[in-house]
Amino acid sequence: MAGGTYESDGADEVDETGSERQTDRRLERAILELLARRDPTATICPSDAARAVYEGDGDGWRALMEPARRAARRLVTAGEVEITQRGQPVDPADARGPIRIRRVR
Repeated sequence: MAGGTYESDGADEVDETGSERQTDRRLERAILELLARRDPTATICPSDAARAVYEGDGDGWRALMEPARRAARRLVTAGEVEITQRGQPVDPADARGPIRIRRVR
């Protein structure tokens, strides 16, 4: 350790944090890949990405729904996608209830 001091940087949580980051990236990729395979005007539901990333049987993908919504919000910030409700783009911070994700138009 340089300087003989140690400051906690959350290294105790590296596995969990690293795993969460990996899941976040996988969800972002899944959103972009699902949209790339569809018609340019098509939308997807965050559940489509959650199901694509979930590696198990049953409905465990449901635990990935909020992470999938967060991934979509990050992609909005990056200018990659839009979040819509009732077919209209919405500010992700204002979106409540069901959302859809589409390519930026």
